[in-house]
Amino acid sequence: MDYRLWMLAILIFISFSGCGIYTFTGASLGPEVRTISIDNFYNDAGNGPPNMSQVFTEDIRDYYQANTNLALVQENGDLLLEGAITRYEFVPVAPRASGSNEVADVAGLVRLNITVTASYVNTYNDEFNFENKSFTFFADFSSDRDPSSVEDDLIAEITDQIIFDIFAATVANW
Repeated sequence: MDYRLWMLAILIFISFSGCGIYTFTGASLGPEVRTISIDNFYNDAGNGPPNMSQVFTEDIRDYYQANTNLALVQENGDLLLEGAITRYEFVPVAPRASGSNEVADVAGLVRLNITVTASYVNTYNDEFNFENKSFTFFADFSSDRDPSSVEDDLIAEITDQIIFDIFAATVANW
C-alpha cells in the first residue's frame, strides 16, 4: 500500500512540474508568456569603457535566455525590458593612515559604482511592471592599484549582480 502512495505522489509531482509556470531557476511566469524583447541598454553615464553598453546588453540577453524558456525577439515580446547605464563613477571610500599619527588625505579604498535604470512591461500581467527603476551595485579595490588594471573585472562583477537583480525584479517575483 505504501508503495502505491509513493508512486502516486511521484506522478503528481511530475505532472505539476511540467506546467511551465515555475522553473527551478526562480522564474515565475504564466504559460502564455513565451517571448521577451530586450532593447539596447545605452550608456547615459557619460563615461566608462566605450563597449560597456553593448557588453551589458548582450550579457542581460544571455542571462534571460539561459535562465528562462523565453525566446528572444527583436520587438513586441510578451515581456519588454529596456534601460540605460546612468551612473559610472570611481569614488574614494576609506581614508588611509599615513606613517605618522596623522590621517592622510589619500583614500585606502576606491569604489566603482554603477547604476542601471530599467523599465519592464509584462503584457499579460502588469502587477510587476515598473518604469525607470534603479539598480545599483559597487565593488571596492585598493587605491594602490591602477583603476584600469582592475576595471574590467570590477565591471563584470558589478554588472553580473545588477543583471541578477533585474532578473529577480522582473520574472522571479522575489
